[in-house]
Amino acid sequence: MTSFSSRQTLLIDADDTLWENNIYFERAIADFISFLNHRAYTPEQVREVLNDVERDCIVRHGYGLHSFAHALVDTFERLAVEPLTPGLHQTVVGFAHAIAEHPIEIIAGVPETLAYLRDRHHLIVMTKGNITEQSGKVERSGLKPYFSAVEIVAEKDEPTYRSIADKYGLAADMTWMVGNSPKSDINPALAAGLNAVFVPHDNTWVLEHEAVAEPASGAKLLVVESFAALRGHF
Repeated sequence: MTSFSSRQTLLIDADDTLWENNIYFERAIADFISFLNHRAYTPEQVREVLNDVERDCIVRHGYGLHSFAHALVDTFERLAVEPLTPGLHQTVVGFAHAIAEHPIEIIAGVPETLAYLRDRHHLIVMTKGNITEQSGKVERSGLKPYFSAVEIVAEKDEPTYRSIADKYGLAADMTWMVGNSPKSDINPALAAGLNAVFVPHDNTWVLEHEAVAEPASGAKLLVVESFAALRGHF
Protein backbone atom coordinates (compact mmCIF):
# COMPACT_ATOMS: atom_id res chain seq x y z
CA MET A 1 0.00 0.00 0.00
CA THR A 2 1.35 3.40 -1.00
CA SER A 3 0.95 6.11 1.62
CA PHE A 4 0.28 9.65 0.43
CA SER A 5 -0.18 11.04 3.94
CA SER A 6 3.04 13.09 3.96
CA ARG A 7 1.55 15.54 1.45
CA GLN A 8 -1.99 16.69 0.80
CA THR A 9 -3.97 14.47 -1.56
CA LEU A 10 -6.62 15.83 -3.89
CA LEU A 11 -9.21 13.33 -5.06
CA ILE A 12 -10.56 14.96 -8.20
CA ASP A 13 -13.85 14.23 -9.93
CA ALA A 14 -13.80 13.94 -13.73
CA ASP A 15 -17.18 14.55 -15.42
CA ASP A 16 -18.16 18.23 -15.25
CA THR A 17 -15.12 18.99 -13.10
CA LEU A 18 -12.26 18.29 -15.52
CA TRP A 19 -14.30 18.11 -18.72
CA GLU A 20 -17.81 18.78 -19.94
CA ASN A 21 -20.21 15.87 -19.73
CA ASN A 22 -23.79 16.60 -18.75
CA ILE A 23 -24.36 19.16 -21.51
CA TYR A 24 -24.21 16.30 -24.03
CA PHE A 25 -26.79 14.31 -22.07
CA GLU A 26 -29.02 17.37 -21.86
CA ARG A 27 -28.86 17.81 -25.64
CA ALA A 28 -29.70 14.15 -26.14
CA ILE A 29 -32.64 14.44 -23.75
CA ALA A 30 -33.93 17.52 -25.55
CA ASP A 31 -33.72 15.68 -28.87
CA PHE A 32 -35.50 12.66 -27.38
CA ILE A 33 -38.32 14.77 -25.93
CA SER A 34 -38.73 16.58 -29.23
CA PHE A 35 -38.83 13.26 -31.08
CA LEU A 36 -41.39 11.83 -28.65
CA ASN A 37 -43.55 14.93 -29.20
CA HIS A 38 -46.03 13.82 -26.55
CA ARG A 39 -49.54 15.15 -27.04
CA ALA A 40 -50.61 15.10 -23.38
CA TYR A 41 -47.39 15.62 -21.43
CA THR A 42 -45.39 18.84 -21.47
CA PRO A 43 -41.64 18.55 -22.05
CA GLU A 44 -41.16 19.22 -18.34
CA GLN A 45 -43.50 16.36 -17.44
CA VAL A 46 -41.71 14.00 -19.83
CA ARG A 47 -38.43 14.97 -18.19
CA GLU A 48 -39.83 14.14 -14.76
CA VAL A 49 -40.82 10.68 -15.99
CA LEU A 50 -37.36 10.22 -17.49
CA ASN A 51 -35.73 11.28 -14.21
CA ASP A 52 -37.71 8.62 -12.33
CA VAL A 53 -36.88 5.98 -14.93
CA GLU A 54 -33.19 6.93 -14.80
CA ARG A 55 -33.14 6.40 -11.04
CA ASP A 56 -34.48 2.88 -11.56
CA CYS A 57 -32.03 2.18 -14.37
CA ILE A 58 -29.08 3.27 -12.24
CA VAL A 59 -30.03 0.63 -9.70
CA ARG A 60 -30.28 -2.03 -12.42
CA HIS A 61 -27.55 -0.97 -14.83
CA GLY A 62 -25.28 1.46 -13.00
CA TYR A 63 -24.12 4.73 -14.55
CA GLY A 64 -23.14 5.44 -18.14
CA LEU A 65 -24.45 5.37 -21.69
CA HIS A 66 -25.79 1.82 -21.46
CA SER A 67 -27.97 2.76 -18.52
CA PHE A 68 -29.02 6.03 -20.17
CA ALA A 69 -30.06 4.20 -23.36
CA HIS A 70 -32.20 1.84 -21.27
CA ALA A 71 -33.81 4.85 -19.58
CA LEU A 72 -34.73 6.45 -22.91
CA VAL A 73 -36.20 3.20 -24.23
CA ASP A 74 -38.14 2.54 -21.03
CA THR A 75 -39.48 6.11 -21.02
CA PHE A 76 -40.56 5.80 -24.66
CA GLU A 77 -42.37 2.54 -23.93
CA ARG A 78 -44.08 4.10 -20.93
CA LEU A 79 -45.28 7.25 -22.69
CA ALA A 80 -45.59 6.55 -26.41
CA VAL A 81 -48.90 5.59 -27.99
CA GLU A 82 -47.25 3.65 -30.80
CA PRO A 83 -45.38 0.38 -30.22
CA LEU A 84 -41.59 0.37 -30.07
CA THR A 85 -40.64 -1.04 -33.48
CA PRO A 86 -37.02 -2.04 -34.22
CA GLY A 87 -36.64 1.18 -36.20
CA LEU A 88 -37.93 3.33 -33.36
CA HIS A 89 -35.74 1.43 -30.89
CA GLN A 90 -32.69 2.20 -33.02
CA THR A 91 -33.61 5.88 -33.16
CA VAL A 92 -34.17 6.18 -29.42
CA VAL A 93 -30.97 4.34 -28.55
CA GLY A 94 -29.18 6.54 -31.08
CA PHE A 95 -29.79 9.61 -28.91
CA ALA A 96 -27.62 7.99 -26.22
CA HIS A 97 -24.99 6.63 -28.59
CA ALA A 98 -24.48 10.08 -30.13
CA ILE A 99 -23.00 11.23 -26.83
CA ALA A 100 -20.06 8.86 -27.23
CA GLU A 101 -19.09 10.59 -30.48
CA HIS A 102 -18.35 13.92 -28.81
CA PRO A 103 -14.65 14.71 -28.32
CA ILE A 104 -13.51 15.42 -24.77
CA GLU A 105 -14.03 19.11 -24.05
CA ILE A 106 -11.64 20.10 -21.26
CA ILE A 107 -12.96 22.84 -18.97
CA ALA A 108 -11.05 26.12 -19.16
CA GLY A 109 -7.96 26.32 -16.96
CA VAL A 110 -7.89 22.65 -16.04
CA PRO A 111 -4.55 21.54 -17.60
CA GLU A 112 -2.64 24.54 -16.25
CA THR A 113 -4.15 24.07 -12.81
CA LEU A 114 -3.36 20.36 -12.74
CA ALA A 115 0.23 21.11 -13.75
CA TYR A 116 0.46 23.57 -10.86
CA LEU A 117 -1.13 21.22 -8.33
CA ARG A 118 0.85 18.15 -9.37
CA ASP A 119 4.10 19.72 -8.19
CA ARG A 120 2.66 20.40 -4.73
CA HIS A 121 0.27 17.56 -3.96
CA HIS A 122 -0.75 14.02 -4.86
CA LEU A 123 -3.60 13.96 -7.36
CA ILE A 124 -5.99 11.02 -7.86
CA VAL A 125 -8.85 10.95 -10.33
CA MET A 126 -11.96 9.64 -8.58
CA THR A 127 -14.90 9.13 -10.88
CA LYS A 128 -17.93 6.87 -10.85
CA GLY A 129 -19.50 4.99 -13.72
CA ASN A 130 -18.78 2.34 -16.30
CA ILE A 131 -15.11 1.36 -16.12
CA THR A 132 -14.63 1.13 -19.89
CA GLU A 133 -16.34 4.46 -20.56
CA GLN A 134 -14.64 6.37 -17.77
CA SER A 135 -11.16 4.95 -18.34
CA GLY A 136 -11.55 5.74 -22.03
CA LYS A 137 -12.40 9.36 -21.25
CA VAL A 138 -9.43 9.66 -18.90
CA GLU A 139 -7.12 8.35 -21.63
CA ARG A 140 -8.57 10.54 -24.39
CA SER A 141 -8.50 13.64 -22.21
CA GLY A 142 -4.71 13.70 -22.16
CA LEU A 143 -4.85 14.53 -18.43
CA LYS A 144 -3.85 11.14 -17.04
CA PRO A 145 -0.13 12.02 -16.64
CA TYR A 146 -1.03 14.63 -14.02
CA PHE A 147 -2.39 11.95 -11.69
CA SER A 148 -0.79 9.40 -9.39
CA ALA A 149 -3.75 7.03 -9.77
CA VAL A 150 -7.20 6.66 -11.30
CA GLU A 151 -10.10 5.28 -9.27
CA ILE A 152 -13.31 4.35 -11.09
CA VAL A 153 -16.00 3.34 -8.61
CA ALA A 154 -19.56 2.09 -8.95
CA GLU A 155 -20.90 4.68 -6.52
CA LYS A 156 -19.53 7.62 -4.57
CA ASP A 157 -20.86 7.19 -1.06
CA GLU A 158 -19.40 7.43 2.41
CA PRO A 159 -18.15 3.81 2.54
CA THR A 160 -16.42 4.26 -0.83
CA TYR A 161 -14.55 7.33 0.37
CA ARG A 162 -13.46 5.52 3.51
CA SER A 163 -12.31 2.58 1.38
CA ILE A 164 -10.24 4.81 -0.92
CA ALA A 165 -8.68 6.55 2.08
CA ASP A 166 -7.74 3.16 3.55
CA LYS A 167 -6.40 1.87 0.22
CA TYR A 168 -3.93 4.72 -0.15
CA GLY A 169 -3.28 5.33 3.55
CA LEU A 170 -4.70 8.84 3.36
CA ALA A 171 -4.93 11.02 6.45
CA ALA A 172 -8.42 12.55 6.52
CA ASP A 173 -7.18 16.01 7.50
CA MET A 174 -4.74 16.01 4.55
CA THR A 175 -7.23 14.79 1.94
CA TRP A 176 -9.64 16.82 -0.18
CA MET A 177 -12.37 15.69 -2.58
CA VAL A 178 -12.78 18.17 -5.42
CA GLY A 179 -15.93 18.12 -7.54
CA ASN A 180 -19.16 19.67 -8.79
CA SER A 181 -21.72 17.29 -7.31
CA PRO A 182 -23.01 17.84 -3.77
CA LYS A 183 -24.59 14.37 -3.81
CA SER A 184 -21.54 12.41 -4.97
CA ASP A 185 -18.45 14.55 -4.44
CA ILE A 186 -19.05 16.80 -1.46
CA ASN A 187 -21.53 15.41 1.04
CA PRO A 188 -20.34 11.77 1.25
CA ALA A 189 -16.69 12.87 1.40
CA LEU A 190 -17.49 15.22 4.27
CA ALA A 191 -19.48 12.46 5.98
CA ALA A 192 -16.39 10.25 5.74
CA GLY A 193 -14.40 12.92 7.57
CA LEU A 194 -12.51 14.15 4.51
CA ASN A 195 -12.24 17.76 3.40
CA ALA A 196 -14.04 18.87 0.24
CA VAL A 197 -13.85 21.55 -2.44
CA PHE A 198 -17.12 22.37 -4.16
CA VAL A 199 -16.67 23.61 -7.73
CA PRO A 200 -20.21 24.46 -8.94
CA HIS A 201 -21.10 23.75 -12.54
CA ASP A 202 -24.05 25.40 -14.27
CA ASN A 203 -25.09 22.11 -15.88
CA THR A 204 -24.70 19.59 -13.07
CA TRP A 205 -26.99 16.59 -13.63
CA VAL A 206 -30.32 17.07 -11.90
CA LEU A 207 -30.02 13.71 -10.12
CA GLU A 208 -26.82 15.00 -8.48
CA HIS A 209 -28.50 18.08 -7.00
CA GLU A 210 -28.54 18.22 -3.21
CA ALA A 211 -28.00 20.83 -0.54
CA VAL A 212 -24.36 21.03 0.51
CA ALA A 213 -24.00 19.53 3.97
CA GLU A 214 -22.13 20.92 6.94
CA PRO A 215 -18.66 19.37 7.35
CA ALA A 216 -18.18 16.63 9.88
CA SER A 217 -16.22 17.53 12.99
CA GLY A 218 -12.72 18.54 11.97
CA ALA A 219 -13.41 18.48 8.23
CA LYS A 220 -13.17 21.58 6.05
CA LEU A 221 -15.35 22.74 3.14
CA LEU A 222 -14.09 25.15 0.51
CA VAL A 223 -16.23 26.64 -2.28
CA VAL A 224 -14.49 28.05 -5.36
CA GLU A 225 -15.92 29.63 -8.47
CA SER A 226 -13.84 27.61 -10.93
CA PHE A 227 -11.34 24.78 -11.10
CA ALA A 228 -8.61 27.28 -11.94
CA ALA A 229 -9.30 29.03 -8.63
CA LEU A 230 -7.74 26.04 -6.82
CA ARG A 231 -4.36 27.62 -7.51
CA GLY A 232 -5.21 30.31 -4.99
CA HIS A 233 -5.82 27.77 -2.22
CA PHE A 234 -3.44 24.87 -2.79
